[in-house]
Amino acid sequence: MKIKKRENKIRKILNIFGVVFLIFMFITTVYIFTRAIKSYFPAKQVVFTGNKHLTDDELKTLTGIDGNESLITISHREVSQRLIKSPWIKSVRIRKEFPETLSILVEETVPFALLDMNGHLFLIDENGRFLEELKSDPIPFLPIIIGDPFKEREGFSDALHLAKAMNDMNFSSLRENIEIIISEPKELTATIDGTVVKVGAGDFVEKMKRLIELEDEIKRRDIPVDYIDVRFANRVVVKPIKEVVR
Repeated sequence: MKIKKRENKIRKILNIFGVVFLIFMFITTVYIFTRAIKSYFPAKQVVFTGNKHLTDDELKTLTGIDGNESLITISHREVSQRLIKSPWIKSVRIRKEFPETLSILVEETVPFALLDMNGHLFLIDENGRFLEELKSDPIPFLPIIIGDPFKEREGFSDALHLAKAMNDMNFSSLRENIEIIISEPKELTATIDGTVVKVGAGDFVEKMKRLIELEDEIKRRDIPVDYIDVRFANRVVVKPIKEVVR
């Protein structure tokens, strides 16, 4: 009886060692296979298309690919996630072209407006996300939003919507300078080529249409304007400079 128990105990110990050995052999085989497969189809070339702002070298750094990886083992998902971390990259499409090329099509974020915050000028996208700080002259034809979006979140959101309405209507590209001042939504104001326009909240497309119609009349009559108020539905208030002087 004691002999049988001893044999059973030895058999269990051998089974455990056998399982451990099999696991070890499996891990070793996978490791050797992975190391071996990496030597096949190395990603010698990473070709980028669609990028205008970011350079190929900057994109290559973002991918994390150093040239030793195999096309077989490169993960589309991991490379895409690394690239998307850049605020300049909107979307990515990756294609493996055997035997040695990884082709990456990049859609970059289009600068939407400029943000003037505490004396610093930033490029932002349509969602208000910071792209980069500008150290040189402002980009023409982009509206400038002035204020602190962290202190006036609702006002910043309205300023973005106003800038979008202007851009969609091609309004911004036909003006030399547009400044949108972040404030309480009902007090949202823009300075357009030197003319103050009280815009208020909402219905920005309709308000811009009324403003465009009025501009031609003001130019035709050569009226010096102190400010234009388009906050009210179906009407526009024009305050001539001569009334202010009085």
